[in-house]
Amino acid sequence: MNYIPNTPEGTRDRMLGECRELRQVQSALTKLYRRRGYSEIMTPEVEFYDVFCRGGCALPQESMLKIIDRSGKILVLRPEGTTPIARVAATKLKDTILPRRFYYNETVYRSSTENKDERGELTQCGVELIGAAGMKADLEVIAAAVDSLRVCGVENFHIELGHAGIFSAFAEGMHLNEDELEQVRTLIEGKSFAALNDFLKDYRHQPGAKAMNRLAYLFGGPEVLDEAEALLGKRSATLDYLRELYRMLVAAGYGDYIRFDLGMVHRLNFYTGVIFRGYVQGAGEEVLSGGRYDNLVAAFGRPAQATGFTVNVDVVASCLPRVEIPAVDTVIHYEPALLAKALALVDSLPEGSCELSPSSRLEGTMNLAREKGIRRVIILDEDGQREVEV
Repeated sequence: MNYIPNTPEGTRDRMLGECRELRQVQSALTKLYRRRGYSEIMTPEVEFYDVFCRGGCALPQESMLKIIDRSGKILVLRPEGTTPIARVAATKLKDTILPRRFYYNETVYRSSTENKDERGELTQCGVELIGAAGMKADLEVIAAAVDSLRVCGVENFHIELGHAGIFSAFAEGMHLNEDELEQVRTLIEGKSFAALNDFLKDYRHQPGAKAMNRLAYLFGGPEVLDEAEALLGKRSATLDYLRELYRMLVAAGYGDYIRFDLGMVHRLNFYTGVIFRGYVQGAGEEVLSGGRYDNLVAAFGRPAQATGFTVNVDVVASCLPRVEIPAVDTVIHYEPALLAKALALVDSLPEGSCELSPSSRLEGTMNLAREKGIRRVIILDEDGQREVEV
């Protein structure tokens, strides 16, 4: 029985134009981040499992790919980029002055069964602003998120804002244990309207049940902030903060890209403040996600408030026009002693339009050109340079 090698579940080969699309997005993002004062940081692809447990990882442990080292310690393939950077900021850079700005351009690995699209290998670019709190830090990072999608050439996109404190405010009016709260969070996060309504039927006599049921529907323009406040029945500092944040973003010219989703409530053990996600029309999933995580760096020994986001490079690249690989129209047949001249000729022609022939005989070069549909052969030999049509 013939063995046909394939890639592991959740991974795939990227080829030709797809590679160029990916590199195009990475180049645009990293140039933007450097201009904004962010420095690149690279962390190992393999980390100790405990690193992602210590700070309350944004991902469930079931989504991590685990391996065992020779000493029996549990390792994981890097499932996300934020936690390792927090580790570095709190340990190796513990004596540096804050704030610090970092960006990364790395691959992360997940258990494919935990991904809606069954991808277990994702290319991500992101930024982390470590040691900065308050409105100006949130504005800087959200603006960078919008600009990230703009510099990539993406059209018809928007950023949705939420806040980790909103669910807590709505939950105050109900008497739910931790497991019940987690179930409600999951249903709201997934916009599972019917399931949420069924779950809350048993709690309909509690004063906060109606408001909690409505939370999943609070997405759209700034008017949802007023509706949320009406449901709470009192003034909310969190909602006031979102109003002011929105006002500042509008003043800076970012208003057309900003919407709200107050039902963005999942993974609250990780995020502590503003949460946001980016969506592109036609993409089947979010292309960007981030928010404030003020407790993570402290889990590694250095208290420091922080915020950041990551861009799903693969999805962004898939939203852009296809990159066509240039067609090769010229092949160079050359004597080995003329390699330097042959390479100079290749470099002088349009990128991807010319290649060297590996054949030692002109007949072989001509046959190669015919097989590839190349119509021009340039010959470099002791008689000089000349062209022939195939």
